[in-house]
Amino acid sequence: MTESANLIFIYGNDHLEINRKVRAFLAAFPDPTTAEMNITRLDGRTLNDDELTNAVHAMPFLASQRLVLLANPSARYKNVETQQKNADAPQKNAGARQKFIEFLLKVPPTTRLVMYEFIEDRRDVENNWLVKWAAGAGSQVSLIQCMQPRLQEMPSWVEKETRAQGGKIHPEAAKCLAEMVGENTQQAAQEITKLLTYVNYARAIELEDVEQVSVLTATADIFKMVDALGERDGRMAQRLLHRLLEDGDSFAVFGMIIRQFRLLLQAREILEGGGTQADIKKALHLHDYVAEKITKQARHFPLDGLERIYRRLLTIDYAAKSGEMPLEVSLETFVVELSR
Repeated sequence: MTESANLIFIYGNDHLEINRKVRAFLAAFPDPTTAEMNITRLDGRTLNDDELTNAVHAMPFLASQRLVLLANPSARYKNVETQQKNADAPQKNAGARQKFIEFLLKVPPTTRLVMYEFIEDRRDVENNWLVKWAAGAGSQVSLIQCMQPRLQEMPSWVEKETRAQGGKIHPEAAKCLAEMVGENTQQAAQEITKLLTYVNYARAIELEDVEQVSVLTATADIFKMVDALGERDGRMAQRLLHRLLEDGDSFAVFGMIIRQFRLLLQAREILEGGGTQADIKKALHLHDYVAEKITKQARHFPLDGLERIYRRLLTIDYAAKSGEMPLEVSLETFVVELSR
């Protein structure tokens, strides 16, 4: 990493890129012994002042700097107003934030403090108090934004990532893969690795290669599961969910489910406005096959029903990432609820 500031804040909704940035800072300590003595990991959700102070002001061991990784730095001061009932809660919250900022500005040069935060909703980025402060702090903070590409940007992202992994991919193959994974860069990167291994890095990935690997099967199972939910066939929907979870990472599967219902919601809105399958294909940048399936499925769900489903998926996402409920359990419950 080339950031010269010893205070860095990485934020956004691109989990893959944020994790890569963090790993790049960790790479500065290749010796396990030195790394153990010079790296401290903290989480703002469980942090106390003494832990942070001790970690930041400790002296490095056989190194010019030590590294402190602080996840979720703004979480400790988030929504304090709603958690406290007394009238002076907003003032206490503002005071706590100001105290934290003052601490950040006094991080010694012997410590590199790397803060990172996953902010899923783009609108929340604009309202995050720590992002606002860091953006106005000038050279005192190195601010790194990592936002997922939008759907229409994913094909070019896939091509770029494939080159970064040492391979090539034809544009039509990149477009097909992008349609299947949506904005999930983490899943896309995994599928690119799988595809490059499939072609043995000997040639460019072609459309036929994408159609031969598991992502297409997983996508087909997602379509089948949504069909089963639309028909209230809970047994079939659960069977397909179990198969998806057995064959892939639960968060990757969840990302595909979110994308599917987001597309259904958007497609239903187009249909409600008098649009056609061709309008859906054009507006959502879909492959012919996907556009046909999405249009048929969207007709099986009312618009307000899809809106409720999408809100439910957002609560599942929060519960999984906050540790309130395991994702697999939430998905099982979700399928049972929709099958009634």
